[in-house]
Amino acid sequence: MTHDHDLVLRPTEAQRAAALAPPPGRTGGDLVVETLRGLGATTVFGLPGQHALALFDAVGRSDLRLVGLRTENNAGFAADAYGRITGEAVPLLLSTGPGALMALPALAEAAAASAPVLAISSQVPVAGLGGGRRGHLHELRDQSASFRDVVKSVHTVRTPSQIPSVIAEAWESALSAPHGPVFVEIPEDVLRAETIVPQVTGVDATPHELAPRPELTALAAHWLENATRPVIIAGGGVVRSDAAGKLKQLAERLNAPVVTTFGGKGAFPWTHPLSLRSWLEDRHMTDFLEDADVLLVVGSGLGELSSNYHTFFPTGRVIQIEADLGKLESNHAGLGIHADARLALQALLETVAERADASAPERVRLVLADIAARLATQDVALEQELLGSIRAALPARSPSFWDMTILSYWAWSAFDPKHPNTMHSAQGAGGLGYAFPAALGACVAEPDTPVLAVSGDGGAMYSIADLATAEQHDLDVTWLIVDDGGYGILREYGCEAGTRLPGPDFVALAQSFGVPAATTTPESLTADLKKALATPGPSVLIIPATLRMFAPTHL
Repeated sequence: MTHDHDLVLRPTEAQRAAALAPPPGRTGGDLVVETLRGLGATTVFGLPGQHALALFDAVGRSDLRLVGLRTENNAGFAADAYGRITGEAVPLLLSTGPGALMALPALAEAAAASAPVLAISSQVPVAGLGGGRRGHLHELRDQSASFRDVVKSVHTVRTPSQIPSVIAEAWESALSAPHGPVFVEIPEDVLRAETIVPQVTGVDATPHELAPRPELTALAAHWLENATRPVIIAGGGVVRSDAAGKLKQLAERLNAPVVTTFGGKGAFPWTHPLSLRSWLEDRHMTDFLEDADVLLVVGSGLGELSSNYHTFFPTGRVIQIEADLGKLESNHAGLGIHADARLALQALLETVAERADASAPERVRLVLADIAARLATQDVALEQELLGSIRAALPARSPSFWDMTILSYWAWSAFDPKHPNTMHSAQGAGGLGYAFPAALGACVAEPDTPVLAVSGDGGAMYSIADLATAEQHDLDVTWLIVDDGGYGILREYGCEAGTRLPGPDFVALAQSFGVPAATTTPESLTADLKKALATPGPSVLIIPATLRMFAPTHL
């Protein structure tokens, strides 16, 4: 009797032939590459280093596309964006010690934003492992320990035969909900050694689905359909699980207003009659959310930025759908549903009854009018004008990437992303220098789509070297740099020490890399951006401006 699993385990003739006649001179590095190709990878990011040369040599012998940025941290940001845009696990190749450690801030952002980055690092030779101090170049006493509290999971290889299984395990971890970065380390001698392990022709790393428990969604549906004032907070989990369509269906069935978190930008149509947009740092919005008798939180942990700096205290029932178990009820007690946002929303759609409420759109209109009236009393017309100019110039499907700068803080609340998964920022971990290298990763992911990066001059200095990368790969990125002479957002917080910095002539500097650059003004920004975005290849626009935040309303 033949069982189905016998057919799965039996090698094909092609697999048998490949196993019996492998190409000569294959190394552990080739096993890594073969496994990545078998899992579906087409592109890798990273920088070569002494201990990782066998891995990079193997990439060079393969059909993988290598995009090498000028620092490991920027390579990590680029991989992060590639993962966000495609939803695929993306390899980030690193060398030992300092090279690997340079990627930690980028991996912290990927962890905060649930981006599936597969970091593969070399390690000192096996004989040098074990906590001693052998004097190897780049040696750390326990390299993986530096990553364990940052990434989702850590995986180690000690022999060539372990490589395919370990990488497949890490790949599966990165893509299982909640998505996140993972770290794999492989000693130099394992990467260099010739191997008798056959070519990797059969590898599987199907991510686990995280479905909700039916008794939980049954109770949630009952609460929602019988609510008087239900409201939905949509976080980044809705975008990552490609659940924006299901969210819209549920909101319309319940007649429930929806506010998106900064990480959830685009999860709900900006101009929809039920859209509260993203004004989470406004007290009018906080009051509105606190007044809800049932609050459905989907794909958000209600952290600092999503709770108006922890001044939000719901008074009604809270239902929280969250794939990250550590975030479930971590800030507010309620009915916690540990599940992928898409599967949980589908379960609710299959359960919840329609709820009539003709007043919901008017309630939304009134709270947005209150916010607009508050802004009208402040001297912030320039900031709103710049956002409007960017929106007018940026094609609706073009991704935009925003650094930690004043205009980005505005964009979190006030920018219409037009579509899901098109607006991204570093607000997860909050590190500087994210926007431009991340935009380069998006250019690689979507080569026929112009991409926008927005930075302040302080954050731009973190990324300036990768103008060379943009030019080398002819990436279709436009980089808008708001030059206010230092760290303007920190000055907004009242800090003067170390925040006023002399900068370069950004136009001349960009041109020295062979990248077209120009200075723009608020009046000409829309036209200049449209021209830059429509012109293939990289370009830089500088706008000298000192911007202000809207008055804090969380105090």
